[in-house]
Amino acid sequence: MRARSASRRIRIGTSGWVYGPWHGPFYPRDLRRGAELEYLSSRLGSAEINASFYSLQRPDTYRRWVEQTPDDFLFAVKGSRYITHMKRLHDAETPLANFFASGVLALGSKLGPLLWQLPPSLGVDVERLTAFFRLLPRSTAAAAALAARHDDRLAGRSLTETDADRPLRHALEVRHPGFASAEAVELLRSHDIGLVVADAAGAWPHLEDVTSDFVYLRFHGAEELYASGYSAEDLDRWAKLIRSWHEGKCPRTEHTVATPARTTKGRDIYAYFDNDVKAHAPHDAMSLAKRCAGC
Repeated sequence: MRARSASRRIRIGTSGWVYGPWHGPFYPRDLRRGAELEYLSSRLGSAEINASFYSLQRPDTYRRWVEQTPDDFLFAVKGSRYITHMKRLHDAETPLANFFASGVLALGSKLGPLLWQLPPSLGVDVERLTAFFRLLPRSTAAAAALAARHDDRLAGRSLTETDADRPLRHALEVRHPGFASAEAVELLRSHDIGLVVADAAGAWPHLEDVTSDFVYLRFHGAEELYASGYSAEDLDRWAKLIRSWHEGKCPRTEHTVATPARTTKGRDIYAYFDNDVKAHAPHDAMSLAKRCAGC
């Protein structure tokens, strides 16, 4: 397995890309349906795949997304809600195999971090979390081996091979207040799981503790969940913090609850805007990307 590149990147994009209200405010009104990703990827360097959260996709779907985006584009992939919300991480091996067999590996070099979003009702269960973390593949070769153990649901529609062996990263978005503790942060650090920095108008825990060699951020709305945008002052503040993380620093803020991680030579950053209702997401993403350009 090749080592991670010494060159750290800041990737900023949106959570999903097919939203009716974006036609006009962001997408040209005459843009044909199905061309949204191609348009978005000409302006941003990454996007979070949301469809994978709601249902198992197909290899051809992932291949189409690859074909619609530039060579240096990167996708974050949201893990199945069947695993996180229905199974609640319990007995997750076969569902994980099905998820990875559904075509995720077709993204090839464009496959970025995997996002696992927990429901608000799922608190800190050390045994359950540890068992789940141990199941997660840490390379595409391991993911392919896991995918090969899929069940009959994926018969005739699976992809269980990878074009190259690459590292895989995993991020966890928590929504239960019990995760706002040093013990929970240290649990994620011990398993090299990125703790998502979630800005969600106070709806869920806002934690800024660094738990891996990358930082994953999700912007759900500054004042109103999914609906409100971010002011210039908001984006300036976030850009400053992102640059600090990117440089390898680990500042203590009002949203850190554990001992800061050690300073490193640099970190990759993945940031996605989910304030989609009024088409703020793509504009906020481009504004933040502009502020972070050259980092």
